[in-house]
Amino acid sequence: MSKVLILEDEESIRSFIVINLKRNGFEVLEAADGNEALSKLTSVPDIDIALLDVMVPGIDGFEVCRRVRETNERIGIIFLTAKVQEQDKVYALSVGADDHVSKPFSPTELIARIHSLLRRVNVYRESSAKVSFTSGPFSLDLITKQFKKNGQLVELTPTEFSLIQYFLEQENTPLSRDVLLDHVWGKDYMGDPKIVDVNIRRLRQKIETNPSEPVYLQTVWGHGYKWKGEGQ
Repeated sequence: MSKVLILEDEESIRSFIVINLKRNGFEVLEAADGNEALSKLTSVPDIDIALLDVMVPGIDGFEVCRRVRETNERIGIIFLTAKVQEQDKVYALSVGADDHVSKPFSPTELIARIHSLLRRVNVYRESSAKVSFTSGPFSLDLITKQFKKNGQLVELTPTEFSLIQYFLEQENTPLSRDVLLDHVWGKDYMGDPKIVDVNIRRLRQKIETNPSEPVYLQTVWGHGYKWKGEGQ
């Protein structure tokens, strides 16, 4: 049974979400403020998904996410927020979130987003074959779930790991935003397609010497993005 933590200070909203999560077979942990959420995320290591509201007592959802990502790249994180400004969505992703859902939302949409992210989390955690990739200074091991540059580990979220894996599988092939959305987020993804661009920027910060002039994860104008392999 997958574990989901919900950080929401409004009890009526939290209870509504909890009921729907339990109806769909999830084990649920609750937190009413940021400090409580951070404590549970630290003490319960096998939480699969965290649903974080932004405006909560104590430390806010952004700070909870940032602190969690310092030590845990494997958990899936979705922000629940009434904020609709583009900069808030981008900031949520930049601090390590995998997705965001704007209030008000339907239970069906939320559950669909959770299942979509859970698939990426499970792919990140599970190993079905001894498969590895190498490209220039990079190596990706699907058994250990490690991505390295010059032998040094690069910490990736489940979403980032799925993106890197797909880019290496399709080395030197331009991939459109729609193709990346379908493969990584799923054909049923109902969120903002710009989530691809934000994750690309975040990956470049982690792997490129100069993210503003990417050598490996390149933009192909009019087509999308590609992973530039050796000899290309």
